[in-house]
Amino acid sequence: MKKINNNTALILVDVQKAFLDKDYPGFKRNNINAERLCGRLLNKWRELNLPVIHIRHSSTNPDSKLHESKPGFLFNDHVIPLKSETVLTKKVNSGFIGTNLSGILNDLNVTSLVFAGMTTNHCISSTVRMSGNLGYQTYLVSDATAAYNTLGLNGKMIDCEVIYNTSLANLSEEFATILSSEELFSLLD
Repeated sequence: MKKINNNTALILVDVQKAFLDKDYPGFKRNNINAERLCGRLLNKWRELNLPVIHIRHSSTNPDSKLHESKPGFLFNDHVIPLKSETVLTKKVNSGFIGTNLSGILNDLNVTSLVFAGMTTNHCISSTVRMSGNLGYQTYLVSDATAAYNTLGLNGKMIDCEVIYNTSLANLSEEFATILSSEELFSLLD
């Protein structure tokens, strides 16, 4: 695997306080340290003076924890954007839809994207798939994302680890190179 170059942006997707809430009855999530690792990635990108883009979800449902009127809409404390960093707000799963993400990346001459954030099987998957389809060299940091249990069509709960691993497997090589944070850090040295 080749070293990460100066044309690589870190894209943090939906690293928001709503995902810290533990009051989803019957649901659990994996990778409890994902947001902390997102913060480590962010600090490394800042240290290297590489482009950073924060994407947050703004639900149109006023009852959602991700609605702009709720505390869950706010960025997680590990990834508070600097005033100089780009913040985009989306209303659908993909960070490329309804935002000017593609234009910003083109203006920055970015050719590679590193993704981290929430959740593996929803907004991460949608945004990473589009990144790969648009021709970016795409990386997903596996331990800096997480999934929740999901209710299956048969009414039985599917474990968060199964959802997470299946989501990563579906993205691997077809849309992105999947690597751990430590593997990524080794490409930055």
